[in-house]
Amino acid sequence: MEQKYYHMTIAGCERDLPLCPLNEELMIAGFVIFGDPEITTACAKELLARAPEYDYILTAEAKGIPLAHEMARLAGNQKYILARKAPKLYMTGVTEVTVRSITTAKEQKLYLDTADAELMRGKRILIVDDVVSLGDSLHALEQLVLHAGGEICGRMTILAEGDAKDRDDLIYLEPLPLFDKNGNAL
Repeated sequence: MEQKYYHMTIAGCERDLPLCPLNEELMIAGFVIFGDPEITTACAKELLARAPEYDYILTAEAKGIPLAHEMARLAGNQKYILARKAPKLYMTGVTEVTVRSITTAKEQKLYLDTADAELMRGKRILIVDDVVSLGDSLHALEQLVLHAGGEICGRMTILAEGDAKDRDDLIYLEPLPLFDKNGNAL
């Protein structure tokens, strides 16, 4: 089968996103910022221009890391917080939540270091991710913020996939359609 692509412009950068089967009837466009500093920086600048006031950025491992890192760098090398997919030896304690992402075959957990949770207590937390589709990963991050006693001041993403574009609580740069099995935008 010939690889199909969806062409789009994101923060002034043109990209051809490969269409990937999600199931027998549905395809998604694969958007990966790993290894693409041009689009990472362009998107970070655009999102920062639209961001509400915040104290810390929170993202989930792994695809949100380059975006959160670049946003923090552009904002003056501010600390950002990372929800990990597995606890690490250096963590002083963990809070965990369960998440099922549209792009991951099985249920996952996200872990927050106790030290990071302490930083978030009483602070304005900006949740950032690369793509929001069903919102399950976003919801898991929200749970971590609330458990830590933080205040969610905003939710931002580069692409709002499918119905996520209709959310009124999400700031995003571009909508991203879902695709039928033949590669037609829905």
